[in-house]
Amino acid sequence: MPADAERVLNYWHGGLSEVPDEVWRHPALEVLLLPDNALTRLPARIGTLTALHTLDLGHNRLASVPPELGDLTGLSRFLYLHDNDLASLPESLGGLTRLGYLNVGENRLAALPHALGSLTALVELRAQHNHLTALPASLGGLTALRELWLRGNRLSAFPATFRRLRQLRELELRENEFTAVPDALRDLPLLRRVDLRANRLRELPYWIAELPSLEKLDLRWNDVHVPDELLRRLEGRGCVVLG
Repeated sequence: MPADAERVLNYWHGGLSEVPDEVWRHPALEVLLLPDNALTRLPARIGTLTALHTLDLGHNRLASVPPELGDLTGLSRFLYLHDNDLASLPESLGGLTRLGYLNVGENRLAALPHALGSLTALVELRAQHNHLTALPASLGGLTALRELWLRGNRLSAFPATFRRLRQLRELELRENEFTAVPDALRDLPLLRRVDLRANRLRELPYWIAELPSLEKLDLRWNDVHVPDELLRRLEGRGCVVLG
């Protein structure tokens, strides 16, 4: 049932197959929660709710989202699109320049839109469990990004622009296809946690011990050799190495 309908509408787990008509009667709506339903389409009218700062469409059956989603320039907190059936995202999402959190995990995405790099306020991006084989070079524009979750994709390299993510603290790369630690990481001074479990790593570069903020490096389920000297350097400066 809707709650505080002037500003918040909550239809969580409501058995809905379409967006209720009531939504469109609240142009000043700030929070719209529609997770855990059976939505198969999102009307273009969604773009008229320009006061929204939070939109949750997770755990539905959406095969696409309309370009008008990018008209929600007031979105500043959360946009959840995870656990749907999305094969692509519109370039219009680049209009969400105030957005702080974006979750597009558990879909069928083979690529992220180039316009994603325009989301300069983004602090956390989750794109886990998709079909990504590469990341757009524009990703380097996410200069406020602190957490990046990419588990369960098909990534084996990063674009050179990745080194611009100098605010990054958390990087999850579990269950990808990396054969080497991405060289772009060596320019990330605030990086604290790197999860590389279940990749195809064979060796560890010595420069990884020079990352000034590294606290945890997870290498489990790789056939990787860590030289004793490198391990001592990492552990000696307080970094936990799991392998």
